[in-house]
Amino acid sequence: MKPVLHAALAALALPLGTASAVLAGSGQVSIENAWSRASIGTSRPGAAYMEILNTGDETVILTGLKTDIAMMPEIHRSSTNEQGVSSMAPAGDVSIAPGETVALEPGGLHAMLMKLQRPMKEGETFLLSLIFSDGGGVSVDVPVLGIAARGPEN
Repeated sequence: MKPVLHAALAALALPLGTASAVLAGSGQVSIENAWSRASIGTSRPGAAYMEILNTGDETVILTGLKTDIAMMPEIHRSSTNEQGVSSMAPAGDVSIAPGETVALEPGGLHAMLMKLQRPMKEGETFLLSLIFSDGGGVSVDVPVLGIAARGPEN
């Protein structure tokens, strides 16, 4: 039984070891200009916006979000079709090339905060963690602005 277990563990370790060798570190990511809008209670989702900068030499891949304010935080993409109809859908993984910035902003990519656990109140902040393919994360305190805010300067 032991040789089988050791062989299985060795087989698992090889792909993990080789995969992590080619992934850029989440330590090369910085976040600027984070903000969100106050919510109308908890029945509707909230959103968070920011700029994610890859200061490293390799592409980083944003794979998920974590926060205690929402049970289902996801990266979503808003788009408008040729008939002018807006839609939104999960964006999946987001690649950020070396030296590039990806903006999470109204009308484009954004952090959708579904199943809010409490209202997002103006003047408060909440912690949002961005999870990357290397297993690491970067956390940011997101200030909650007024319900009609249009950016971090409002």
